[in-house]
Parts: sequence; C-alpha cells; structure tokens
Amino acid sequence: MKTIAICLFVTVLCVGSAHSQDLQPRAFSPAPVGLNTVLLGYALSSGNVFFDQALLIEDATGEVHGITAAYVRTLGLFGKLSKFSTVIPYAFGDWEGSLDGVPASTSREGFADPRVQLAVNFIGSPAVELKDFKTYSEGTIAGASLLAVVPLGQYDSARLINLGSGRWALRPRVGFSRRIKRLTLEAMGDVWFYTKVSEAYGQTTISQDPIWAIHGNVIYIFKNGVWVGVSGGLATGGRTTVNGVKGDNAQKNERFAATLAVPLNRRLSLRFFYINSMKTARGADFDFYNVSLQYTWGGGF
Repeated sequence: MKTIAICLFVTVLCVGSAHSQDLQPRAFSPAPVGLNTVLLGYALSSGNVFFDQALLIEDATGEVHGITAAYVRTLGLFGKLSKFSTVIPYAFGDWEGSLDGVPASTSREGFADPRVQLAVNFIGSPAVELKDFKTYSEGTIAGASLLAVVPLGQYDSARLINLGSGRWALRPRVGFSRRIKRLTLEAMGDVWFYTKVSEAYGQTTISQDPIWAIHGNVIYIFKNGVWVGVSGGLATGGRTTVNGVKGDNAQKNERFAATLAVPLNRRLSLRFFYINSMKTARGADFDFYNVSLQYTWGGGF
C-alpha cells in the first residue's frame, strides 16, 4: 500500500523574527481525504536572540523548550486535496543578556501563539478517497497555503520578553513538488505580514516590514516507508519601525534543515527534525531540535 504522509512542522521559538523560515518538507504531499492526524511534539531551541536596536539589548541568548499539540484534517475543496491544521504550543525557557549595559536574565512559562493553516493542492493532487488513492500516481503537484499566527499566547507589554507576540502574523505560500521514482524535489516561496504592536515594551509602537523567503527540499522515500529530507532556505526583509522611526535592521539569513520520519505501524510514526542558521547577517541565530509522534485515523485508513 502506498505510503501516506501528513507532515506538520511545529516551531516553538518565541521570537517573532524566527518564524520567517520553517523549512517544512512535504508541505503539499498527496493524501486521501477524510484523514485525521494528531501530533505531540517536543522542541528545544537555543542560540542568539535578535532585538530591535532601539531596545538597547546586547549579547542576548535564550534556551526555549516547547511541548506542542497539533491536529491535521484532509478534505476536498472544489475537487482538490486540502489540509486544515491547527497547532497549540506550550513553552518554557530562560534568557540572559545585558539591558542598557546592565546584566539581566529572565524566565517564562506558558502558552505561545497558536497557529491555524489551510493548504490546497490546486494542480496534480485531486481529492480522492483511500480506495482511489491506492492507484494514484504522484507526479507534479502545485499548491498554496495561508497560515495565521493568532495572538493568544502569553503577552504582557510591561515585559521585554514574552511567549506570545502581541500581534497577528499571516503567511501566504505557494510551492510545487515533483516526484521522480523515490526522490521528491520541492520549491516554495512565502512572505510574512505582521500587524502593528501598539503597546509594546517601554510604551512603544512597533511595526515590521514583510519578510520574504524561499525554500527548497530534497526528499528520499525508502521501500519500508522511512523517508529523509534535507532543506535550505533564504529569508530577507523585516525592518522594524519604532515610534515612527524606521530602523536600519533588515534581516537576512540562510538556514539548513534535516528530517527523518520513521513509521512505527500503519497509524503511528515518529519524526526527528533539526534546523540551524548557516549564515545570519541579522536576525535570530539558533539551533532547533524537534521530535514528534503522530497518530492517523479515518478516511478508511
């Protein structure tokens, strides 16, 4: 039986700029409609933290742990395969650095901002049930998605560091994949848009320019259903404006990621994910580790 994969990448890195690259392999992979997947993951992120220069913070580093619950549902929209997903992250971490020349440290624990996403494969991946999906031959697929980061996480404008962002973020994405025997090649482009934070730390108003990103993935699927992927991405933009003054802080970073997915049985699978910053001209410079367990049911599966 054809291997079915529903991939959902979960990031619990509580710095808004770090969302610009989530290097998600198999984002538009085919699947039968009516499937449900729940995911439970643990993530660790550590490294340098990027703040706006107006905040007078230097040498900031952080270590964040995240526990994430997620749900994915495949469905058909206008005859095309679609996926609805939602992610609820809980995080706890420690940060240290210097604020206006004075050493400082803090800890946080609570819910980060949840995410909601709808993805549609508009070329090459019809909405079919499992009985018809068995004879489906994957070739070229093109799709689009819209992800929203909802500002419901822990946020207090009197605090410099928060688990929530205090603002909405929207990320439209387009991409395509091409399956060649056991090899899949993917390319994606997206842009992050952010709403204004009217009451940020220090009674400031902060807005941020869009962040543009491109990603590429190479995935190999073994006969036993195990698959590995390597990914790379480039992101640029995101200059901030504080109280009407535009900063000289546009971001530019290059990142690498690797994924290993191992099916344990027909319903359970285990996945390991790693991402790092190969080159960071400005922005968050971190290492991110994630392990997750997912369970799938429904759709005749």
